[in-house]
Amino acid sequence: MGRGERGDLSDAEWERLRPFLPVSNGRCGRWRDYRQVIDGILHRVRTGVHWRDLPERFGPWKTVWERHRLWSADGTWDRLLQQVQAAADAAGEIDWDISVDSTIVRAHQHAAGAHRSITGSYRLKGSRVAGTPGRNPVAEPRRLAGGGGAGGEGLGRSRGGFTSKIHLSADDRCRPLSLIVTPGQRADCTQFIPVLEKIRVPRLGLGRPRKKPDSVAADKAYSNGPCRQYLRRRAIRHTIPEKADSQAARLRRGPRGGRPPGFDEERYKKRNTVERAINRLKNSRAVATRYDKRGYVFLGTVTAAALVIWLRT
Repeated sequence: MGRGERGDLSDAEWERLRPFLPVSNGRCGRWRDYRQVIDGILHRVRTGVHWRDLPERFGPWKTVWERHRLWSADGTWDRLLQQVQAAADAAGEIDWDISVDSTIVRAHQHAAGAHRSITGSYRLKGSRVAGTPGRNPVAEPRRLAGGGGAGGEGLGRSRGGFTSKIHLSADDRCRPLSLIVTPGQRADCTQFIPVLEKIRVPRLGLGRPRKKPDSVAADKAYSNGPCRQYLRRRAIRHTIPEKADSQAARLRRGPRGGRPPGFDEERYKKRNTVERAINRLKNSRAVATRYDKRGYVFLGTVTAAALVIWLRT
């Protein structure tokens, strides 16, 4: 079977990605065709199939798996997503009135049992040592997460059982801007600041990456002092409903309780965009159910699914 299979990159999508792909470091031989490997990764992300059961048209399954693991570890998926976001921002296609939320992902039994030896930072097989000529790096290889048991791999216990949680921000076209993976029992409000801090959309020309949205909408899970103080400190307009107990406590204090936080009902109606972004992410079966043992690999899987959303919106 040739190009054009369901879920494969189109010619236009491939041309948008090709300039930003890393180059071989010259020490590991010639790398297999990028497009074939990426199509294999996206097929697995979409279907949730075992790596060993990938169709033969994608080449050796181990090559596809190793490339996905490498790119999840060295930040390549993040860089590709940021570059596609940068092109959309330069074209004026991003509305910076964003929304924040999270979603629980049930972990398959195969996601358990990761070795505890993955600590610190180290060079992975085939990792690049030099950037792609003509490309502005937008993320550096990072220290790998994991090695601390299930919690260190973003796995935990919640009412849904053995789960992970994806925290994200999304623009008005239901496209994820930033993604974080934590254990399933982690409270939403604890990841509000990290999610916003992870927004980083580079400029195609000169200038610093854009990190600050125009406004933020979130549900009551984010209605606490630290979240609101952070938004005020950065002068970000926000619409977050006040919790009933917080409102009662403020009223009990009388004049000392201060004024109620502002709330724009019309702006809050746009918060459904992040819910729809979650639905689009979970159309990928390897995101809706976690099969990856390593936390950084699962984050790479979610990032690859987000990249497809940006390419096809």
